[in-house]
Amino acid sequence: MTSPLHSQNRLRDHGIELGVLHPGTHNAITDVPGVSVGHTTLIEDVDTSGGNAETTGGPAGSPSGRTTIRTGVTAILPHGGNIFQEKVPAAIHIGNGFGKLAGYSQVEELGNIETPIILTNTLSVPSAMDALISYTLGLPGNEEVRSVNAVVGETNDGYLNDIRGRHITEAHVLEAIENARGGAVAEGNVGAGTGTMAFGYKGGIGTSSRVLPERFNGYTVGVLVQSNFGGVLTLNGRNLAKALNRVPRNYRYDTDGSCMMVVFTDAPLDARNLKRLAKRCMLGLARTGGIASNGSGDYVIAVSTAESNRIPHTPEGMVAEVPTVSNDFMSPLFLAAIEATEEAIWNSLFAAETLDGRDGHRAEALPVAKVLELVRE
Repeated sequence: MTSPLHSQNRLRDHGIELGVLHPGTHNAITDVPGVSVGHTTLIEDVDTSGGNAETTGGPAGSPSGRTTIRTGVTAILPHGGNIFQEKVPAAIHIGNGFGKLAGYSQVEELGNIETPIILTNTLSVPSAMDALISYTLGLPGNEEVRSVNAVVGETNDGYLNDIRGRHITEAHVLEAIENARGGAVAEGNVGAGTGTMAFGYKGGIGTSSRVLPERFNGYTVGVLVQSNFGGVLTLNGRNLAKALNRVPRNYRYDTDGSCMMVVFTDAPLDARNLKRLAKRCMLGLARTGGIASNGSGDYVIAVSTAESNRIPHTPEGMVAEVPTVSNDFMSPLFLAAIEATEEAIWNSLFAAETLDGRDGHRAEALPVAKVLELVRE
């Protein structure tokens, strides 16, 4: 099932603002010009005894003869052209490496990305890579391509989803790419966030953006997250974990998990400064109370979409001359990335809804009314 775009229940809808910089028009990663996001959402209870699959929001549990699927795919595209032929500068930062992100070494070595970025569940990374390879080989102009570096991030949604069933197919990934659009982005229980958890509540997809003042060229920074991690829940510096009875007890299962963070900007940055930008997203995660625990896969993929900095697959000459933001002017971009990451995580929690999953597991939605009461005291 592909989730339709729906009105959002977001942090700012309740008058809570994080940071000092202003968001873009949609307060989303798609505020960065040319960026698009698409989802494929699978919420199905499958009768494995011979019945048909049905989409359900019904009772919890995966009784004998039924498989509970709560997973999906999210695709993020830096521009609408042939990304393999017009690569974009990129970097990946590993906050904590308990994860299965694919494509890291070539991005680290060459400093660019040549496919859409796909997010999904842990055991579906191979399927997503296959799909990205098929997608790239099938684009006009790529008839002679013999190597594709597919970039796929993941978190483990196995608490709610029958992850061992590996239900994501190549078709689901291609559908998410086909669904990619600019404008408002669906959040919460959609795409790669369908089956995720955060701080003991239902997590999901979240996004936010910041626009720099004109004296810093008005560059935009947008972040999208797949939240599936734990820690000490914190909002605007207020420790909410105690009041909500969500203080970690064993510091393993209640802090482990993963968070995929994707940060895009139209500022002309090279791979070195994109790596520095990516590192700051971890500070945004920390502001929400995340601790990058031992069993957490916390990765940040950073991309510059500036047309002046695109990298042609076949260069015209030996030397490339491209503009880049000077080190001394990076701090506003750092702040934008921190604020947008923090708010994207909170948007993923505010937009998520209670979801029943496999074996009777239930992920309760964040008690928004209680959170607002605590923050406003």
